[in-house]
Amino acid sequence: MKIAVIGGTGRAGSRIVEELSRRGHDVTVIVRHPEKVPARPGVTAVRGDVFDVDGLAGLLAAHDIAISAVHFTESDPARLIAAARQARIGRYLVVGGAGSLEVAPGVPLVATPEFPAAYKAEAEKGGVFLDLLRRENDLDWTFLSPSALFVEGERTGTFRLGGDQLLTDATGKSWISFEDYAVAMADEIERPAHSRQRFTVGY
Repeated sequence: MKIAVIGGTGRAGSRIVEELSRRGHDVTVIVRHPEKVPARPGVTAVRGDVFDVDGLAGLLAAHDIAISAVHFTESDPARLIAAARQARIGRYLVVGGAGSLEVAPGVPLVATPEFPAAYKAEAEKGGVFLDLLRRENDLDWTFLSPSALFVEGERTGTFRLGGDQLLTDATGKSWISFEDYAVAMADEIERPAHSRQRFTVGY
């Protein structure tokens, strides 16, 4: 498939690009600094501005799928959605956050006293992004939230999927590696199962 990755040089985005390249997809990485994108089979890097709706839509056009892997506080969800809609993209997937996942009915993780203050603005804006997508009528979107701890690790291919609730392991830890998150994202692209839904991945 022809897949555009917006922000493919970050910790999650770079792993997604690597995983898609590994699987033989044709990947266009849209970033501010194309020279920072490592050379990989099937990967092309182009310069783009996440705040330029028309310019971004032009870069997304002719792709089957677009993935947004940019930080929420460094972008405008409404502009990203507008660009994807204008480009008539087939599917739009978002690297989501864990803050909007529920730890109890109606209680998102970001609202708990233990949630780190340093990540609160990013988490809250991620929740805004998800709310905008849920009101979207034109896009076939998917929002993939990681677990609470999103960390460097290994590509094991062994994990669990969930819905709107935070996943925890037997010890109460909620975590996923960037590498396995990328596997879950690529799996969803190749075998769609969460159209117009948010889902989550964890160990």
